[in-house]
Amino acid sequence: MRLAEFVTYYLIAVNLVAFIAFGLDKARAENGSWRISEGTLLMWAFLGGSIGAYAGRSAFRHKTRKQPFCTMLHSIAFMHLLLVGLLQSAIWVGLGDRVNWGTGDGQSFASAYAN
Repeated sequence: MRLAEFVTYYLIAVNLVAFIAFGLDKARAENGSWRISEGTLLMWAFLGGSIGAYAGRSAFRHKTRKQPFCTMLHSIAFMHLLLVGLLQSAIWVGLGDRVNWGTGDGQSFASAYAN
């Protein structure tokens, strides 16, 4: 399995777990039973599930006004956006050195991307 494929499956799984965790915690809050800790919810978001956490938060209308939880979730999502931007920049800079952008002396984009 390639790294990109592994990362894709990982992100799908961790976002699904984060989404489900918000739903379970909301149901347990309504029933007055044992709850999932805020730390656990934030951990799933931190591990890559910030999209699932936001989706669960919105779908179940859970923890939408609780502070400092909201601030922490926003900070985690911001860090994820920065990480994605940095990775994208690194990929483009790395490809920029290997791709023929019209000078006639480098590889094609497709062959550089395949390596």
